[in-house]
Amino acid sequence: MSFLSSYNPKPHVVLFPFMSKGHTIPLLQLARLLLYRGCAVTLFTTPENRPYIVQSLSGDDITIIDLPFPGNIPGIPPGIESTDKLPSMSLFFSFAKATKLMQPYFEGALQKIPHVTCIVSDLFLHWTVESAIKFGIQQLGFDGMSNYVNSINREAVINGLLSLHESADEPFTLSSFPWIKLTRNDFDYPFNQRYPSGPLFDFIMEMGTALSQSYGVLVNSFYELEPLYVEYWNRESKPKAFCVGPLCMARPPKMEPVLHQECTWIKWLDQKLAKKKPVLYVAFGSQAEISSTQLTEIARGLEESKVSFLWVVRKSGRELGDEFEDRIKERGIIVKEWVDQKRILEHEIVQGFLSHCGWNSVLESISAEVPILAWPMMAEQPLNAKMVVEEIKIGLRVETVNGSGNKFVQAESLKNKVKELMEGEKGEEVRKKVKQVAEAARNSMMEGGSSWHTLNQLIKEIYLQNQPEK
Repeated sequence: MSFLSSYNPKPHVVLFPFMSKGHTIPLLQLARLLLYRGCAVTLFTTPENRPYIVQSLSGDDITIIDLPFPGNIPGIPPGIESTDKLPSMSLFFSFAKATKLMQPYFEGALQKIPHVTCIVSDLFLHWTVESAIKFGIQQLGFDGMSNYVNSINREAVINGLLSLHESADEPFTLSSFPWIKLTRNDFDYPFNQRYPSGPLFDFIMEMGTALSQSYGVLVNSFYELEPLYVEYWNRESKPKAFCVGPLCMARPPKMEPVLHQECTWIKWLDQKLAKKKPVLYVAFGSQAEISSTQLTEIARGLEESKVSFLWVVRKSGRELGDEFEDRIKERGIIVKEWVDQKRILEHEIVQGFLSHCGWNSVLESISAEVPILAWPMMAEQPLNAKMVVEEIKIGLRVETVNGSGNKFVQAESLKNKVKELMEGEKGEEVRKKVKQVAEAARNSMMEGGSSWHTLNQLIKEIYLQNQPEK
């Protein structure tokens, strides 16, 4: 137990995750870390998101407060309170902007919570900074991206590199990191435009302004993974970045052992382990929208690779057809439900991960010692893929038709890359490398490690600032 538990009253941390699985999961993991250190934890959510939160925090003594989610948002059906349930990701901006309507309810509930040490809120909920200032509470932004990505974004935007070339395919280099070559196509909208502008750009700028008023930014990473970029950020920008991850290595929730055994996909993996047939895990996150044509190419590439695979299809998966599932049933399984990705990656027989390179997925893959076949889809994922392949060298990258990194991939190309990762020399190299990185990750989270020390010192620092002078 941490020395923080001896404080009276003990530190009380309020957590407010953005309503999206990829943003919520790491803050739930942080909640357990804080609880284990002796902090009191209160977590804000919405009625529709509450069941998932309660299930995830089963057995943990954490207070959960529901706030009403705004209704009558144009284009968003009633009852949709999480981005992974949006009819289309084109509605994301409307969804994120609407959360500001929750501010009065948040402030009303906040007033009733005694002795709040600090608020940790997702950067998309930038308006919480105003509330924190209003009540004299220190606020920490939670960032779901790496220091590598944040540093690259800062360099490119501050130095006007996005407007250098008329063509989005023309490469440019970063003065602070001259070994990194980029094009505008490595950035998502609006930063893939030569002169970014518009409502989404304004929203991102609001986030930046709010962050500059925060005490610091919590980053789900560890110092040893990206020391150059942690130091760059803390030298060139504000507020200070505090690396407290990988949060997926936090103490897991109490799970019923029967539940683990009853999962179809766990039983299937156990069967592959008994036959010593290495498995490729295939998943592209909960928000990527993949065309029927691309799904067909993925299916053909996986089938022709002759590799065993577990493929999570977020949509109905009807585009694949029953015939495909019949053909691959001896060495492949299609899962059309929410899965415990961390548990899959940690299964001994899973030896590769065909991934969209969402940051949570990258960290989970590292933690499980599983190399990545990178196929970025959206947001900062192309930069994450670049980090995975070129910077920390724990994966390979798919080859796209036009070479721009996150476009169409043909079956033949995918087949070759899958075989290279699972059976080739390059696959063996990245497999060895990811084991080394995983060991550094474990050490960072252990008592006395860099992330362990950073979180302890940060809580202590903020807590002591809140105490009246004697």
